[in-house]
Amino acid sequence: MKSNKPENIDEYILLFPKEIQIKLNHVRKIIREEAPNAKEAIKYAIPTFIQNGNLVHFAAYKNHLGFYALPSGNIKFQKEISKYKSGKGSIQFPITEPIPDELIRKIVRFRIKENESKEKKNKK
Repeated sequence: MKSNKPENIDEYILLFPKEIQIKLNHVRKIIREEAPNAKEAIKYAIPTFIQNGNLVHFAAYKNHLGFYALPSGNIKFQKEISKYKSGKGSIQFPITEPIPDELIRKIVRFRIKENESKEKKNKK
């Protein structure tokens, strides 16, 4: 019996209506451009990019796209994300608004550097 759980990001995106698929693919493209060496996976039942550990996650919900940069990404960019609803490690981008491309780019670049720094410390 086949599970309804997506096994990869393509399958995850196909679970949503076309207009949401467009937004999800857009977020995926931005992350891919900033983190071309990251691996894609499904973790916690949502799309995840991995590079020296979990980099960022994203997901679709009824009224927003969730973007998860772990607590450190939210702390670093708290001024920029203040216009969005957010939690300890999550940011909610309303479905009705344009995706904040540059903010996502900045967060992904920050997380890459952060994970690289942690990786170097772990190898010592």
